[in-house]
Amino acid sequence: MSDEQVTVADPVVEKANKKKAKKQPRYNVILWDDTDHSYQYVVLMMRQLFRYPVEKGFQIATEVDGCGKAICMTTTLEHAELKRDQIHAYGKDELIARCKGSMSATIEPVAE
Repeated sequence: MSDEQVTVADPVVEKANKKKAKKQPRYNVILWDDTDHSYQYVVLMMRQLFRYPVEKGFQIATEVDGCGKAICMTTTLEHAELKRDQIHAYGKDELIARCKGSMSATIEPVAE
């Protein structure tokens, strides 16, 4: 008989030893308030760009109006940049004559 020992890999131990996949950092897409856009504009934009129902769009419009800003979405950096850019490209509010263009949006990292 040989002095060599045969070891069998334990799948449970092997799985525990593997490093966990690192999650991508999360970012908030923040919509900023102004006086040149109506609730209807925000609701429609949230519906078209984010596929939110009317109620969610109205909730965001109310928060923007009352707090000065609202988080529209929390997502990965690339997706947040896309959504911010889509907000900036959305166009002016046809219901308000003085409106010159799109609303403002920024992205911020989520505090861990």
